[in-house]
Amino acid sequence: MIYLLDASVLITAHNGYYALNRVPEFWAWLIHHGEEGTLKLPADIYAEVEDGSDPLADWMADANSKDALRLTEEPDPAHLQQVLLCYGDELSEDDLITIGKDPFLIAAALSDVNERVVVTAEVSKPTRVGPRRHIPNVCTDCGVQWITPIELLAALNFTTGWNS
Repeated sequence: MIYLLDASVLITAHNGYYALNRVPEFWAWLIHHGEEGTLKLPADIYAEVEDGSDPLADWMADANSKDALRLTEEPDPAHLQQVLLCYGDELSEDDLITIGKDPFLIAAALSDVNERVVVTAEVSKPTRVGPRRHIPNVCTDCGVQWITPIELLAALNFTTGWNS
């Protein structure tokens, strides 16, 4: 199984419960699973976090993090189109800006729906329509599995002593 991380997973972890300077074991665990091939971020999602100006962006810019976590495959245009249709069939340029990079994450999961799972800190909001739809709802409509960061920690059995 490959878990594809949304930027929200890393941003929420760093800004909250697993800050880089407080729980370095978590970040080493991410790199470990990235090297094993079980955790990845599509390049467009990776760039969202790396383009920031904080310690998390610096960590993302480090070659070890990048080599381990960035999914290097090119997005499939047909999968991107399929995901965009879940947002609406007549999207404007403004709509595409609002949607952002999320379709790249979901499209990466579409390339193998039986072996790829999206991980997002976004909460399902099924009543939202159009470009403001949340990742869980678009995943469901596209037939992509998704889980929360807490479910990821359980699935891959994270503990602060994981490397002992």
